[in-house]
Amino acid sequence: MNENLLHALNDCPPRLAQALLPYLSGEQFSASFSAEEVTALQQASGLSAPELAIALLPIAASYAVAPLSHFNVGAIAHGESGRWYLGANMEFAAAPLQQTVHAEQSAITHAWLSDESRLTAVTVNYTPCGHCRQFMNELNCAEQLTIALPGCATQSLHYYLPNAFGPQDLGVTQKLFDPQTQRLSEHDDPLVQAAIDAASQSYAPYTRAYSGIALQLASGHWITGRYAENAAFNPSLPPLQSALILMQLHGHPVSALRRAVLVEVAQASLSQREATAATLSALGCHPLETVTITVK
Repeated sequence: MNENLLHALNDCPPRLAQALLPYLSGEQFSASFSAEEVTALQQASGLSAPELAIALLPIAASYAVAPLSHFNVGAIAHGESGRWYLGANMEFAAAPLQQTVHAEQSAITHAWLSDESRLTAVTVNYTPCGHCRQFMNELNCAEQLTIALPGCATQSLHYYLPNAFGPQDLGVTQKLFDPQTQRLSEHDDPLVQAAIDAASQSYAPYTRAYSGIALQLASGHWITGRYAENAAFNPSLPPLQSALILMQLHGHPVSALRRAVLVEVAQASLSQREATAATLSALGCHPLETVTITVK
């Protein structure tokens, strides 16, 4: 168990901390809890589901990387499957602030990359900023999504974002978390193909600039990320950031990165290349490989 998680246990109720220890110290823990584990934690702690989610926020916030703000935010995305996905804010020193990942984006993307089909709620330890409210408005559950905060009544997303602008205003019917399978050309390099597979599941209904990334680790394993676009454009999440979310939540240090491949479709109206290369450079990582593919 990493030191941050160990310290976070001190901020949990004693009975919960004791119940969490076997999960957090397990080699297979990936910053999420199955429906069965959530039930077991409720029984062991004596907490209701909403109380448990609030009590777990220090665990989520322990994953934060905040060298600029020194302000740790934790969030939990509640999947319709019953699984809870942790997330935390991520900042990158020497990279533009626009590359920052917000905690709500982290938890939601964690669920999305884990193939969750829909969310029911998001629990977060601080009120969502406008950026995150707009990001959540892109979800296929936005109309029903609830937001839970410590010391506050649970409210709908639209309580926090009234008169919202979203996909429907631009004539888009598919939403983030709806299945996306673009038919893209293939490649014989396995890492490039992994990035292509990620790009094929990216969500880019406004620009069709489908993109994905594959990050190979020292162990030989790789982690992929995919682009999540937004009707308001600025809250869109680049593919690199989605992959870095999983790296952080699954306990892989950036120093383990050995190769990075970005895949983009040919003649797209925008490119992730320069921003991705700049962020990787700020992290002290190897040069970025970029592969252009075609839509079949």
